[in-house]
Formats: sequence, C-alpha cells, structure tokens
Amino acid sequence: MEQNRIITREEQKTADTWNMQDLYASEELYQEDVQKLEKMTEEFSGYQGSLGQGAGQLWKVLELYAAMNEIFEQVYVYANQKYHEDTANAKYQKMSGEAQILSTRLGQSSSWLEPELLALPETVLEGYFAEEEKLSEYRRFLEQITRQRVHVLDAEKEALLARVSELGQAPSNIFSMFNNADIHFPEIAGEDGKKFELTLGRYISCMESRDRTLRKSAFETLYSVYRQYRNTLASTYYANAKQADFFAKERRYKNAMEHALDGSAIPVSVYQNLVKAVNDSLPLMHRYVRLRKKLLGLSELHMYDVYVPMVERSEKKYTFEEAKEIVKRGLAPLGEDYQALLQEGFDHRWIDIYENKGKRTGAYSWGAYGTHPYVLLNYHGTLKDVFTLAHEMGHALHSWHSDHAQPYLYAGYRIFVAEVASTCNEALLIHDLMERSTDPAEKKYLINYFLDQFKGTMFRQTMFAEFEMVTHAAVERGEMLTAESLCGEYLELNRRYFGDDMISDPEIAYEWARIPHFYNQFYVYQYATGFAAAIAISSKILAGEPGIVEKYKQFLSGGSSMDPIDLLKICGVDMASTEPVKAALDVFREYLEKLENEE
Repeated sequence: MEQNRIITREEQKTADTWNMQDLYASEELYQEDVQKLEKMTEEFSGYQGSLGQGAGQLWKVLELYAAMNEIFEQVYVYANQKYHEDTANAKYQKMSGEAQILSTRLGQSSSWLEPELLALPETVLEGYFAEEEKLSEYRRFLEQITRQRVHVLDAEKEALLARVSELGQAPSNIFSMFNNADIHFPEIAGEDGKKFELTLGRYISCMESRDRTLRKSAFETLYSVYRQYRNTLASTYYANAKQADFFAKERRYKNAMEHALDGSAIPVSVYQNLVKAVNDSLPLMHRYVRLRKKLLGLSELHMYDVYVPMVERSEKKYTFEEAKEIVKRGLAPLGEDYQALLQEGFDHRWIDIYENKGKRTGAYSWGAYGTHPYVLLNYHGTLKDVFTLAHEMGHALHSWHSDHAQPYLYAGYRIFVAEVASTCNEALLIHDLMERSTDPAEKKYLINYFLDQFKGTMFRQTMFAEFEMVTHAAVERGEMLTAESLCGEYLELNRRYFGDDMISDPEIAYEWARIPHFYNQFYVYQYATGFAAAIAISSKILAGEPGIVEKYKQFLSGGSSMDPIDLLKICGVDMASTEPVKAALDVFREYLEKLENEE
C-alpha cells in the first residue's frame, strides 16, 4: 500500500478538501438557519385547516412549504457532510443527530398538508388553478400527491407516522455508526510480509492486487471481523426490514417493495423483470467466471480472486491532476459546455479527494439546491478511482443541470434515473481510452475492466436486489431473520450467480452484513436498470445519433418534472420494456467474446 498510516482530517491539505464555506460561510450562519427553520416549522403548523380559504391561501402555504424544505436541505446536507469528513468527531456526530431530529420536526409540522389537500374536492383544486395563475408552478406537485391518494392517511395518523419516522431511521443510523466509526480490522500482510492496517477504504485496493496472499489475507480478515458481529448485524438488518414492512402496511401498500418503488411511479414488474432477465442470462456470468479462472491461470477460483484484473498490466497510479485530464478528455462527446462545468468543479473545490481517519467510506455526490454540488472521494490513484471520478462528476453535473433548470420542488431527480448520468460518463470514458490505446495488451485490459463493470453492476447489484426481495418477503410472511438464515440465503445466491467454476468460500456468506445500501431498501436494483439505460444512451452518443446530446441534456435538466420512465423516453429508452436490459447483456456477451477470442 502507498502508506502505512492514515492521516487525520486536520492533516488534509485545504486544496484537497471540499469547500463547505460555499454552503455556509460560517457555522454561525448555519445555526441562524437552524433557528429560522424552527420558526418556520412552527409557522407552518399554524396554517393547518386553512387550505379551504382560497387559491391565494394555498399558494402562500405552498410557498412557505418549498422555502422551508429548501432551507432544511441546506442544513441537513451541511451537517451530514461535516460529519462525513470525520465520523468519529463528536461535534459533528451531534450536529448530524440534531439535523435528523430537525427532519422529524419538519415532518411533524407538515404532516397535515397531504391529508388536507386530499380532502379538497378535485373540482375545488381545479377552480384554484383557474383563479390563481401562480399556482400553476405547483400543479405537478399537487398531482403527485393526489396520485397517491389511497396511501395518504388522515392528519392524526400522518402526524403519528412523522413522529415514529425517527425510530424507523434507527437501524440505518446504528449500522452507519458501526460500519464507519466503530469497526476496526487487524493488520494484514502480503507476500513481502510487511504489515499494515486494513480499512474499508483499503479493502478493494487489496482485492485488486496481483498479490494473491494479500487478497486472501484481506478477504479472510475482513469477514472474520463481520462474523464476530453477525448476530448484532442480523438483528439490525431484521429491524430495518421490519420498519420497512411497517411503514408500507400502514400506508396501505402490499409490501415494502411496492412502497419503495411507488415514490418514483415505477411498476414492481420493472424490478421483477430485471431479476428474471439477469437470472436467464446467468450462463453468461458463468462463462465470464470460467474465462477469469483461465486467464488468471488458477486451478481453483476463490471469491478473493473476483476483483483482480484478469489481464496483466503495470500497476500504474494516476495523480489526481492526471485523473482530471483523463476524465475531461473522455467526456468531450458531451460538448464544450459540459467540459467547462467539469473544470469549474475541479478548480473550485467541489471535491473532497483523499481518505482520512474517520472519513465516510466510498464515494458520493451530494449538495443542496442554490449552491454547487459536492463530491466525496477516497482517492488512491487506481484506474478504478479515475472512473469513480467520472462517475461521481456525472451525478454532480446531473444535479447542476436539474438545479439550474427546475424550481426547488422539481430539481431533485428520482433514484431510478440517478445512476444513468454517472454510468454514461464511465461508458464514454472507457470508449475514449480504448480508442486512443495503441497497445493490444492495454486494450485487452480495458475490455476486462468493462466486463468487470457489467459483472459488478448488472449481475452483482441484481444479486443484491434478489437478496432484498427474498429477505423482505420472508419478513412479510412473518418469519424471523437470523444470522443463520441470512448467511444461508446469501451463500446460496452467491453459488447460483457465480456458478460451479467459483468456490463460494464460507466467508462470503457474511457479505450482506457490510452492504450500506441494504439500509435504503430496494435501492440497488436501480444501479442495474440505470446501467442498462446508460449503455443505451452512450451507444447513441458514440454513434453520433442526430440530436442525442441535446436530448440527453434535456434529460439531465428534467429533475422530477416528469416521471423517470418518461424522462428516459426523451432519449429513446423505454425502461418499462425488457429491451434495454437485454441489450445491455448483449453488449456484455460481445465484449466477453472479444476477450475469449483473444485467447
């Protein structure tokens, strides 16, 4: 590894950190907004029972609702991004917790709004639109509420659900604290015998190493720690599934999946079709596993051999400066205006670049309306880290386009389309790298990388999605989830997805215990559907389809002003059908054959 000691937050260079002062110039201004928000929530509660007073009153209430939520977003993002800088920092732990409490208060103060809106006859609402032109901005917002009329309860029950929502967040909060702040791993060593501390941030770098001794050590060490806490983590997972089931049933949904998907107007069949289509294509995954085993020259392929590149190449490291130039060049097909926005983000500290003690693991793009987006990385200089930069800047510029084109209430895009822009960036980048390469070995490596992206997204995320589907269904049937049942189900899925040429080591049975996205239930399937849509759009861009770049930017600017499936139709992609998933798997087959034929 490049260093034996992880630096503290205080040791980070300012230029390598995001500029949170762009959101709040000082913590005093943050506290002023917290106090302002407390007053606004109290004021908003006072409007309960007033919506029947006329169109002007409804407009006034909705204006306050939007303003209140916009300020809350700024407060919540600031508190949590500060917390993510160092999750062991008690000050920011408290700030994040207080923001969560404020979220509950906000929910309580506005819990009456939907029931009262639904109590207004549709003829009255239409009369309001005719009477007050300024209400037209809120038409879609109101239509989205009336669409879910059957799932909105009376004011008293809505207030109760708002109060218990904080309890519903408890499993996620407990897991986050455990996984980011409390869990620690022993030292590990590779073939050279040099020991260093294993962290979640370093784990994938270890798994990508050519040093098989290091991979095996990292794999067994990581899961030996999760195994120690298997019963606690199983209880946490079960509690999360129970709260999801509770809120779904209280809102008159058949199950938690239907509840989770309905917010974006996604039919349950889209989820089920994805799982079925990928299951039907598992022979392709098994072919990939056989090829991996052959190319690595192994008599036995283990789960710690899944991430190491199948094709040899130098362990080249990229400075962050180099990464920025590679990404910018690769995204040139999106136009000069897109490249200029990338450069603005690079130059003005939108990005928190390197790992430090206590920093949240992984990577994400976040931010608040009214300022630029932010990106959190844990950059180690690998090619994968370069692709992560392209991925997260895809999210960031999706947010930038939506924020600049839409009013606050419609600026946030749905999760279903959230992975499209990020994955489209990756597809464009890998195409550029392959086109520029004159080295057959390097091209081979890039094909390997693209296949691994498919494996990690179309197959792995669908396996996660199937695990969620099965475990939540067990809870709906009144069954208890235990460490034994969760490990058994996960190990069986792993064996089925990877096939007979993979040894599903017993340690992999504990992988479910470390996946943060399981605490945002029925989320991960959208990585696979988003990947399929992104492959379709990037293929159109690279083929030079007339007008596709403009249509794509229209999609990026859509926010939630349209349903996600309709937004993708702007680019000619229909996710209500199985075609994009099948087409993506056909691309996987093509690249698999290319690498097979090289042998």
